[in-house]
Amino acid sequence: MNKNTGIILGLIVLAIVVVGVYTSTNGKSDVVMMEKESVEQKAMANKVLLEEKQVVDEKAMMEEKSAKEKTTMEQKGTEEKASMEDTNAVTKDDGAMMQKEDVMMEKKDETQIIASTDTMMKVGVYEKYNPEKIVKASTEDVVLFFKADWCPSCRAVDADIKANLTRIPSGINILEVNYDSSTELKNKYGVTYQHTFVQVDASGTLIKKWSGSRTLSELVKEVQ
Repeated sequence: MNKNTGIILGLIVLAIVVVGVYTSTNGKSDVVMMEKESVEQKAMANKVLLEEKQVVDEKAMMEEKSAKEKTTMEQKGTEEKASMEDTNAVTKDDGAMMQKEDVMMEKKDETQIIASTDTMMKVGVYEKYNPEKIVKASTEDVVLFFKADWCPSCRAVDADIKANLTRIPSGINILEVNYDSSTELKNKYGVTYQHTFVQVDASGTLIKKWSGSRTLSELVKEVQ
């Protein structure tokens, strides 16, 4: 082998080594790049999954919050409705109670009016004598009271009767007769002194005559 041939063979071997080294180096570089790209893709995928999970979690939280707020609002509305119903019920009960009290008051007033009317109807009378009033004796009692203003005992009985007008029994009519000026009546009934009582019938006929009753109650006891 000559010198040139040896050089050529050396160059060929060197070329082969260089190509091998280059190929080996490029191959490793490609693997590294691929691994790097794989890691980056996995990282990107994990990031996307994390972001999606975060979105899902936020959506779930929003839905849960909305559901809680809705439940709270519904509960509040139910409580307010119940409160209003209770208030309405109380108001209705108060109204019914007030209406009942009004009815009771009206009935009480009516009862009092009726009682008052009945009392007024049942009370007898004490008034001035008039011949036309004698006719009341057809259904009631009529008593003539011969009195004089200057007579102390007459004044005492007169004051007691006026102080107890509401106690005059129903159906009793006491008529005041002026003793000094009623001469005809005095002669008719034989009245010779003041403080005399004469009970008559509807025709004016004497039924009973007496003197000395000091009070209304004593007078009433004498009436037949």
